[in-house]
Amino acid sequence: MSEQNKQVVLRFIQALGSSDADTAAHCLTPDAVTVSKGFSKLAGSHSYETVIGMIGAFKTVLPTGLRPTIHTVTAEGHRVVVEYEGNAITSQGKPYCNQYCMVFTLRDGKIRQINEYFCTKLADEVLYPVVAAGLGQGPKEEGGCTAALE
Repeated sequence: MSEQNKQVVLRFIQALGSSDADTAAHCLTPDAVTVSKGFSKLAGSHSYETVIGMIGAFKTVLPTGLRPTIHTVTAEGHRVVVEYEGNAITSQGKPYCNQYCMVFTLRDGKIRQINEYFCTKLADEVLYPVVAAGLGQGPKEEGGCTAALE
C-alpha cells in the first residue's frame, strides 16, 4: 500500500509542477482538500475544484512550471510526506524558488487531504502579486533562483 501511495503522490507533484490539471485531478478524491498552513495570503483550506483550478492557472502564473526537485519521500500506511523545492520563474520574470513539505493522506489509492507547508513570506512577496494580477506574460529567465537570494 505504501509504495502505491508514494507513486500516486509523486505523479501528483509532477502534475502540479507541469500545470497538468487533468493528471492531478485523477490523483485526488472528489472531496479532496488542501490545507495551506501558516498566515500567508494563500493560506487556508482549498477544495478539490479550487486546487485543480489553481494547478491549471499555474500555466499562466508560472510559465516555466514549478520544476520540483524531490529531496525525501516517506510513506507509512495511508500517509506520504514529501520534501521538495520548486524552481520557477513567474510571468513577471521573477524567480520563485520555494521549499515545501507536504503531508498527503490517501483513501482508496487517491489523495484525500494535503497539508502544505512552505515559506509564506516568499509566497506573499513573489507569487501572490502574480496570482492577484492574473498576468499571462511569457517567462523571463534572467537571474534564476540565485538572484532571489542576492
